[in-house]
Amino acid sequence: MTLLNASLLGGALALDATTVGQFMISRPLVAGLLSGWLAGDPVSGFLVGVVLEIYLLVAFPVGGARFPEGATATVVAATTVVAHPGPGAFALGVGFGLMWGQLGGWTINAMRTLNGWVAPDPAAPLLPPARVVCGHLLAVLLDFVRGVLVTGTGVWVAGLVVARFSGNWPLGEEDTVGLFLVGAAVSVGILLRSFGGLARRRVIFLGGLIVGVAGGIFL
Repeated sequence: MTLLNASLLGGALALDATTVGQFMISRPLVAGLLSGWLAGDPVSGFLVGVVLEIYLLVAFPVGGARFPEGATATVVAATTVVAHPGPGAFALGVGFGLMWGQLGGWTINAMRTLNGWVAPDPAAPLLPPARVVCGHLLAVLLDFVRGVLVTGTGVWVAGLVVARFSGNWPLGEEDTVGLFLVGAAVSVGILLRSFGGLARRRVIFLGGLIVGVAGGIFL
């Protein structure tokens, strides 16, 4: 997948997260599969999406809080992993995606501040409907451009990092995936605590334990 295509995909998925639709295609599971499919390896893209989805499950986009952006981060990670096969590329690509998600969250906050200037003043007298429509469309365009820039920059930088350092990664493919799944288990534990902890969610805990053991055996 070219840098332009990845950037446009990131922009479109960024819109789905909040601005337009919220059809959940911006979730890492779906974003990873789409990115991998467009890049020629849907399986690798989906695997990246699975790992990032588990890590980002604990981030609830509530109110004005700042949270990692999963859509652009997943496009960056999946595109990088597909373009540079190997366990080192997977490790660095996913790790870079997690870091880039934090940057994406910061740009969302910056965009909210900018939208405060773009939106018309509701207290203004005789506010024409066209002004409201233009303000809304401009805010949508700004979010798309933000997603394009965040994704394009991320794919470019991640490609340089992976090409330079992936050969130094000491683990094989199975060990690398297992390492990230173990780390993701921490996020699942935090999520369980958010739902009341072990005392109230024993079934969820046991289900996760079974899935984790099965994953450790078969992956």
